[in-house]
Amino acid sequence: MELSPSRPQVRRLREIYRSAGWPCQDTLELELLAAGWLERERDAQGRERLRLTEAGVAAAALGVANNRAQRGAHEALVQRTVLELQRAGRVAWTGLSLRAGLPLEGEVPAVARAPSLPLWEEPALPAAPAQRWVLCEPDVFSLRPSSRVDALDVAIHEIKVSRADLLGELRRPAKSAAYAALCAQAWFVLKAGIAEMDEIPPGFGVWWAHPTHFELARAAPQRPHAPDLATWLALARARPCEREIERAQQPL
Repeated sequence: MELSPSRPQVRRLREIYRSAGWPCQDTLELELLAAGWLERERDAQGRERLRLTEAGVAAAALGVANNRAQRGAHEALVQRTVLELQRAGRVAWTGLSLRAGLPLEGEVPAVARAPSLPLWEEPALPAAPAQRWVLCEPDVFSLRPSSRVDALDVAIHEIKVSRADLLGELRRPAKSAAYAALCAQAWFVLKAGIAEMDEIPPGFGVWWAHPTHFELARAAPQRPHAPDLATWLALARARPCEREIERAQQPL
């Protein structure tokens, strides 16, 4: 039975293929050696190096092909999601890089004092809460065109076509918290069959993506939200996704 390498294994095989092959002696390297995808050799000075076996080259190529196919499926589902949102009258962006401010874990707000007064007369003022900044790149960011901030209904849709990718996402709670800080509603759009509903955190809505249609499995909780200045600047620098009617009119 032919083994299929995991993403970390493919990444390590490619790194060794491009490098001098110095050993790391970690568990990932041990797995690759046990699978017969790597072999050890010594140079004239007795230094040990690693090189890919023929089976290792084939495993790396298989992994690259699988990753490429998965990226293609992911991009196709991103475009389907954008189209669905546009049909609902929303403006959508892809490829945004946004910054979310999250509170420091266990941080207690300090007390600020007015420096112009003597210490015994200073009024105690709450200081701005300390923050840590998390960068994230939502698959689809959308809003309703409106002149009222409370009617924008900003939403983020994260697209997952493989279970491994989904589980990797769920193991990063800071990323989920960043999505919540950047929108009024956060959604997962999941290829049907890669997860069970109880695996998805309750703060996310869920769409099941079937080959021919979307199924609303759970509505996303609605939170009060107004985009901050950094988000508006990112939107101003980016270009919204073309609408279907715009693409149809291009030849004209």
